[in-house]
Amino acid sequence: MPSIYDAIKEDHDEHRTLLNTIADTEGDSAERRDAWDRFYHDVKSHAAAEEETFYSKLMSETWGQDHARHSVHEHQQLDDLMEELRETDMSSSAWLTRFKKLKHDYEHHMDEEEDELFTRAKKVIGEEQNDEFGDKFLMRKEKEAQLIEEKREDSLED
Repeated sequence: MPSIYDAIKEDHDEHRTLLNTIADTEGDSAERRDAWDRFYHDVKSHAAAEEETFYSKLMSETWGQDHARHSVHEHQQLDDLMEELRETDMSSSAWLTRFKKLKHDYEHHMDEEEDELFTRAKKVIGEEQNDEFGDKFLMRKEKEAQLIEEKREDSLED
C-alpha cells in the first residue's frame, strides 16, 4: 500500500500527464475529450478524498488550519473552472484560454502541496501512519468517484 504522500503524488503525476496531453491536442478531438474526461473525474474524486482524509487531519494542528483552508479554497476555484470548461465548447478559443488558466493554477496547487504542505504534514502524519492514511485516501477516492455526478447535480441546484 502506498503512503498518503505517495498516493497523492502518484495522482498528481497522472494529472500533470493528462494536463499536458490536453494542452498538446486541438479542438474537440477524441484524444482531448478522453484525456479531459479522465482528468475531470480523477481530480474530482482526488480532491474530495484529499479534503476528507488528508486536510481534515492537518486541521488538528493550528498551522494546519490555515494551510488546509487555503488548499480547500484552491480546490473550489479549480472546481469552478472545471465546471465552466465542462459547459464550454472544447473547440472554442474561450475553452483553451480557460484551460490554460486551470493548468497553470492546478500545477501551482500541486507544487505547493508537494513542496510545502507535505513537509509540514509529516509532523502530523508520521511514518507509522503513512500507509494507514494512504489506504484511507484511496478508499475514499474510490467512493467519491461514484458520487461525482450526484454531487454535481446537487451543486447545480444550489
